[in-house]
Amino acid sequence: MPAAHFDGRRFFNPDGRQALGWLDALRWKLNTRPEMSPRFIDDVTMNKPAEQVDGLRITLVNHSTVLIQQTGCNILTDPVWGERVSPLSWIGPRRRRKPGVLWEDLPRIDIVLLSHNHYDHLELASLRRLAARGDSTFIIPRGVGDLLRSQKIGPFEELDWGERWRTIHCVPAVHFSGRGLFDRNQTLWCGYMIERQGRLVYFAGDTAFGSHFAGIREEFGPPDVALLPIGAYEPRWFMSPVHMGPDEAAKAHEILGAKISIAIHHGTFQLADEGINRPRTVLRESAPESFIVLNNGGFADIP
Repeated sequence: MPAAHFDGRRFFNPDGRQALGWLDALRWKLNTRPEMSPRFIDDVTMNKPAEQVDGLRITLVNHSTVLIQQTGCNILTDPVWGERVSPLSWIGPRRRRKPGVLWEDLPRIDIVLLSHNHYDHLELASLRRLAARGDSTFIIPRGVGDLLRSQKIGPFEELDWGERWRTIHCVPAVHFSGRGLFDRNQTLWCGYMIERQGRLVYFAGDTAFGSHFAGIREEFGPPDVALLPIGAYEPRWFMSPVHMGPDEAAKAHEILGAKISIAIHHGTFQLADEGINRPRTVLRESAPESFIVLNNGGFADIP
């Protein structure tokens, strides 16, 4: 059945803002020059997470890969350990920093949350390795199941906005999907609200700024912690329909009323024109102390 964000064939952002097309992407690439950044930054201190925690701990692995540990449960978001986020191994955005957790040091993962099917969020090699361990249930947005099924990755649960699996709620985001030239918006994109042991953890996935933050606050109340993307935002004429800048992430933090927000989607891959470290620099200038920037491997215990 067609929904407010699905026309029977493709998903869309109901607020009217949609990702720009291939001709606009070509115009961007031909007319701007990315800010120069180091080819590789060797400043990551590796972290070996505890197998379990008593309380709530958030560890930034890299980019949008976050380990959420709560008493009795370990959750991993958008796992990416590869060297490139691209359909091809020899071209595309390359890693500028190491992941802050070695694969062999990853604890048991009970649940994997996937926000959408872009290569910097859905990396098949990492998902296959997680599936082979046999511990994880994969929570995915509507339509992504066909890809996971074809790769024998599972078990999985597909959710639409407003649906839930146990205490994990699928919530709206403003973005788009696609892994090739002809599958634009054939699968859904989303965020997740994790409601567990009286605490709320919001993983925004990949999203532009929008009214959905107020709607999430109204439905669930202020989260104890919000994981908010801050990178891949320039040039604004091209990126603003799909990615927040740091200033907009700071506004989202205020609208949500989050006790603590943690920056994600920055510092590992240079996906847009701003330099690899600029999102964190700009955020620190505009956000309150309750909006934290972690290095890869860094963690925060949430009181």
